[in-house]
Amino acid sequence: MTVEFLLRLLGMFGFAFLGLKIGEALGTGSDTIRFIVVLALAGAALGLLVTPWLTIRPYIWARRTIRQIPAQQLLAATIGLIVGLIIATLTAFPLSLLPDPWKSVLPFLSLILFGYLGAWVMVMRERDFFAILGGRLGRDGFAKSSGDKSVLLDTSVIIDGRIADISRTGFIDGTMTIPRFVLAELQHIADSADSLRRNRGRRGLDMLNKLQKESIVPIRITDLDIEEVHEVDDKLVRLAKNLHCPIVTNDYNLNRVAELQGVRVLNVNELANAVRAVVLPGEGMRVRVVQEGKELGQGIAYLDDGTMVVVENGKKYLGNSTDVIVTRMLQTNQGRMIFAAPADERRQ
Repeated sequence: MTVEFLLRLLGMFGFAFLGLKIGEALGTGSDTIRFIVVLALAGAALGLLVTPWLTIRPYIWARRTIRQIPAQQLLAATIGLIVGLIIATLTAFPLSLLPDPWKSVLPFLSLILFGYLGAWVMVMRERDFFAILGGRLGRDGFAKSSGDKSVLLDTSVIIDGRIADISRTGFIDGTMTIPRFVLAELQHIADSADSLRRNRGRRGLDMLNKLQKESIVPIRITDLDIEEVHEVDDKLVRLAKNLHCPIVTNDYNLNRVAELQGVRVLNVNELANAVRAVVLPGEGMRVRVVQEGKELGQGIAYLDDGTMVVVENGKKYLGNSTDVIVTRMLQTNQGRMIFAAPADERRQ
């Protein structure tokens, strides 16, 4: 028996009893029984229908809403409400000296008005308020310095692993926050029957452990969740909007969806492309040709940062190192491609 069903039964009997009492009050003479039966049955039916909306449904809505609101905003709203109620109390005495009906109505209205204004103003100016106190509370409820920020990590960037190296460089100076539902997805992938997915999941858990041990910035697991959303990416975007913080990812689709919804994205792939060494046409380099290219006679080599080098007529150098001259560069969604020709051919 579910809680909602039990509440419906209790509401049915409660409303039926209320209908019975109303029927007794309205009935006269021979009509009393009819009033009692009709109103009792109507009350029972009404109780079955509306009781969840008066009890458990508001509770579930309030619980879900409170879980989505950052602790900083809850604290700010509570402080603002208390201040507003204090102001309303101070105005209650002079307002009570007014003639009827104002002395009965205005104190109550001032209570609502100042309470609402106090909470609203504090939520709007929460950052300034906590900065005045010498620090501010993080959106997940922990004290942080006034210049600190949070970033959300998604599943793909944890599995990728480069975020561990980035965190050690100091480029990310805020708290790296990992929602519990991202951790749950990592665990689900690590328990997959597919060996490839299982290895990816286990790598992600290992990378997370490495992050917690070696990162120079704080790593925090948060229980904040978006219960009405089921997809992890959608949860992450909604949570980032609520917390006003960016998402760190290397997932192209998540990147596009987040940007469409106005969420800032820190894409590790874009960072990697931006910091790769820049070479200009005419510059020379030494590369090792490791495989054949798609076109006839081409050879493929890779720089230390993973940049692909397409060597024209480089197939004959397969498995060997050779000097090449850069002819042109091409920027793609996957990164930079460098086209080059063997140096001995360019000299001829």
